[in-house]
Amino acid sequence: MVYKKGPPFKVRPVEEIKADIDEAAKIYGNFVRTLFFPAGNTIAMPTDQLAEICAYAHKVFPRLQRITVYGSSKYIHRKGIKDLSGLRDAGLTRIHVGLESGDDEVLMRIKKGTTASEQIEAGLWVKEAGIELSEYVILGIGGRERSFQHAVETARVLNEIDPHFIRFRTFLPKINTLLLHEIRKGRFQVLSAHEVLEEWQLIIKQLEVTSEIHSDHYTNYINISGKMPQDKDEMLAQIREALKWDENRFRPVYVGTE
Repeated sequence: MVYKKGPPFKVRPVEEIKADIDEAAKIYGNFVRTLFFPAGNTIAMPTDQLAEICAYAHKVFPRLQRITVYGSSKYIHRKGIKDLSGLRDAGLTRIHVGLESGDDEVLMRIKKGTTASEQIEAGLWVKEAGIELSEYVILGIGGRERSFQHAVETARVLNEIDPHFIRFRTFLPKINTLLLHEIRKGRFQVLSAHEVLEEWQLIIKQLEVTSEIHSDHYTNYINISGKMPQDKDEMLAQIREALKWDENRFRPVYVGTE
């Protein structure tokens, strides 16, 4: 809803973005080491323009080590390896991708605009281009009906990609969304805290990756992190321990307003 209710999408002129970089340099000096070009899908920007602002940022901030953007698999796939490699040469070092689910049925229901196979190919291309890849997963996004398929297929897709980072979030309904309407009509059942943890446990059990796991987000019931595969057993132990807690110990399911 953030983007649907906000200003219409447009790509800002490169000179405006460069002016922002210059302004940031006045405030922070040349000590900046990391930079994030925000927006819901920055990778949709024309490749030459995105490359230009990345290169300019490195010129203004000589100690810059990382530039990160958000990017959907759909638009990453449109760029292909050649454009992604060009962006890496210009200084783009990391892309955050909302995988959400590896289950095609769930992806269709949430209108993600991509498929599991496209997400796999896009993720592999990002890695082949030499760019770090961070994939986001939404626990509970399949509801009670698709929880098992969501877990199994998401683990499968992540195993195929083996991203540098996997970040977990937990579904919370939001105002002014179709999914909230589906919940109120009884067509989508939100998972309880224990059900979310069981889904999470199933995903972690089936992961065969070398990724870093992170779950430091307000939507999650617990915060687990570690490096796969060496920390897999410890993360599973944390989930098993949390499953022993009474449901009342966890935050309630609530409708988000922002």
